[in-house]
Amino acid sequence: MSNSVVNDASKNRFELETPAGPATADYRLDAGVMTIYHTEVPAPLRGRGIGGRLVEGALNEARKLTLKVVPDCWFVREFIERNPQFRDLLR
Repeated sequence: MSNSVVNDASKNRFELETPAGPATADYRLDAGVMTIYHTEVPAPLRGRGIGGRLVEGALNEARKLTLKVVPDCWFVREFIERNPQFRDLLR
């Protein structure tokens, strides 16, 4: 399994390769704001921290690109609540 979260800008999604297929986080961009609206981890691997690694990678990319974030996905909202170092990204 790769440790790298990749931003596939052509599909507007972040991907993290796993043995069961990619974990993904879909987003929209608009005027300096990244809205992350859906995340998915392959069912056999849920509950193993893969979603957290995926979202952390997506948020680090948003920070690098100086974007604000709207967490429309419940998982992303909960991740930010549990990881206050990312709260400054919230719009």
